[in-house]
Amino acid sequence: MRSSLLSSAVLFASSSLAAPHGKRQSGLSPDGNYFPLQNGFPNPNRDGEITIQDGAHGTLPNGPPPPALSAEGVTNLKLIALNELFEVAFFTELIYNVTNKVSGYDLGMGHDYMLDSLNAIVNQEELHVLNANGALEHFKQEKIQPCKYNFPITDFQSAIALAGTFTDVVLGTLQDVNQIFAKNQDDGLVRAVTSVVGNEAEQEGFFRLMQKKRPSSQPFVTTATRDFAFTAIQDFVIEGSCPNIGTIPLKRFKPLAVETKTIPAENQNIKFSFNMKDAGMYDTKDMRLTYLNGQNQPIVKNFENIKMEGDKVFFEANFPYDDFLMNGLTIAAVTMGADEFDSADKMAEATVFGPGLIEVD
Repeated sequence: MRSSLLSSAVLFASSSLAAPHGKRQSGLSPDGNYFPLQNGFPNPNRDGEITIQDGAHGTLPNGPPPPALSAEGVTNLKLIALNELFEVAFFTELIYNVTNKVSGYDLGMGHDYMLDSLNAIVNQEELHVLNANGALEHFKQEKIQPCKYNFPITDFQSAIALAGTFTDVVLGTLQDVNQIFAKNQDDGLVRAVTSVVGNEAEQEGFFRLMQKKRPSSQPFVTTATRDFAFTAIQDFVIEGSCPNIGTIPLKRFKPLAVETKTIPAENQNIKFSFNMKDAGMYDTKDMRLTYLNGQNQPIVKNFENIKMEGDKVFFEANFPYDDFLMNGLTIAAVTMGADEFDSADKMAEATVFGPGLIEVD
């Protein structure tokens, strides 16, 4: 019975037209303020916590915390909490839209299965927040508070596509988080964060299936860095609405737009843009477009066909799909100076504009 409902949901997702970013269709939170939820999240009492665990089909870890936490480890936990709060808000709105069959969100026969799945996901994300913020509190660090958000999606398919993209970014970023934990002797947190990687990967396979994609995109999923994730999250944040995001010592890049909307699995030029005023004293002759895909070293390409139109700089760069089989997520960024980088970290250090997020399947 469940498989037939799943098939119905997949057919619905594939037949809907993907809506462009624009005015969202939801009555849940017109001002972008989603919290507190009915269960008291993000500060539930014990009964609220039990309710969340029941909905998540599992409990918070009950083992002892590690004896110490490095400064970089604190930054890791703060970024995790910031991201998971964003995800809770996103899925809370999506559940509202599906529950109320807002225009574009009526899934027909797949409705009950989808709601069951989304409710499990949102409760699991709530536990991820409580775990990260609880660890911060244990180490006498300031817990990350929620922002106000704006999700410019207008139907179920565009919502699932966005969920798939930001989950890909999370999967890449948690690689960076675990590496930083390891470098700073915060090994006591690696096992729990790796369990979250598995949970997010299960979700991503589900989102891909809803888009009629293969459940797994590539053998080694694309890596990312904390700065790329920190910047990407703020694309959905109402500016100035985050009470303590300033306590997270990460870099926010200037925006990079991917102007090419349909990107097939082949070599091609992709069009990008950034705001002229953000370029400052930088010269486009020193800029490169750099791609990050899989576990490969960053791929650096020269700008082509540069044009100044209005207040924007438009340019193209070659996307060498055939050379590297650039499936799944590719992170694009405008970097300065170097013609090659030996790691994602070096690429991020040289980034001025980004990340541009590209999905190919």
